[in-house]
Amino acid sequence: MRICVFAGSKSGWHRDYERMARALGRELVERGMGLVYGGARRGVMGALADEVIALGGEVIGVIPRGLWPSEEDHPQVTRHEVRDLQERKAVMMELADAFVVLPGGLGTIDEVFEVLVSRQLGLHPKPVGLLNALGYFDPLKLLIEHAIDQGFVSLNASFHLEVEDAEALFLEAAEVDVLLDRLMCVMCQRKGSVVWSAR
Repeated sequence: MRICVFAGSKSGWHRDYERMARALGRELVERGMGLVYGGARRGVMGALADEVIALGGEVIGVIPRGLWPSEEDHPQVTRHEVRDLQERKAVMMELADAFVVLPGGLGTIDEVFEVLVSRQLGLHPKPVGLLNALGYFDPLKLLIEHAIDQGFVSLNASFHLEVEDAEALFLEAAEVDVLLDRLMCVMCQRKGSVVWSAR
């Protein structure tokens, strides 16, 4: 089983972001889960990959050619080189069984919306979890809930997923183990032929 993690290539202002990334890395290895991520050696992404590698876990870096200088690529990951950012997201979605989102910038936000929209349209049933360190994703949750309230996120039954609130789109927790437990619960329900729900 592999978890795709979207995260920033910068560290942010709070050390807790990298601490949380390392905690996630430890938990993934302890649970025997592989990591799929964007391939950077720095920032939140780098801290996560370093931890998984140090503990002997599987790490696949999906790296677009020419996105950044090659010295920014993590040298110890299994490289999966792609043409561009669109292919990167498609490959990451294909390789993963579930998604975890850590704090990051516009690229991270783009990635999370790509998997949420794909999920809502029924293109994949894979659960998405926000690791909400320091309330980082609270404004994002408010935006999604506002879009639902204003009628821009459809409740139409023709969609694969009927959206009543933000929790129907994604799971959220502030602790690594809690989020992974919830993701595992959803994946087990899906495999057991239970009607899929993110709740």
